[in-house]
Amino acid sequence: MTAKKKAKQVQTEIIENAHQIWLAGLGAVATAGEEGSKLFKNLVEKGENFEKAGKDRVEQARGAVTGVKVVAESYWETFERTLDDKVTGVIHRMGVPTKDEIDVLTERVEALTAAIEKLRTKETPKPGPSAAAAKKTATAKKPAAAKKPAPQAK
Repeated sequence: MTAKKKAKQVQTEIIENAHQIWLAGLGAVATAGEEGSKLFKNLVEKGENFEKAGKDRVEQARGAVTGVKVVAESYWETFERTLDDKVTGVIHRMGVPTKDEIDVLTERVEALTAAIEKLRTKETPKPGPSAAAAKKTATAKKPAAAKKPAPQAK
């Protein structure tokens, strides 16, 4: 082979290699586009799954917190009732009446006061000329002193 042929052959090989490198670059860009799109879709799917799992965990935590809250409220109500019962017991032992007992007594006092007022209005005559006349007739009607019979001799 001649030097010219060899140079042409090397030149053709270089052109073919350069073309293949060019095609490989285009293939890399195309693959990156395809794979990038697939990678993007894959990342979106993973993100959605991660978000859903996070929301599920948050809901589980909410449920647990709600359960703990209900239990705590129940214990607190029990504590309040027990404390109220104990304080009420101490107050009764000291002789202090409860609000209900005071309310009942107040109602009874009010009823008695109303009954007394009713009786007072019935018994109290109205002042005026008839009261003075009634007084005069009462004194006039008094029987005369009965005379004692004289002692008899025996």
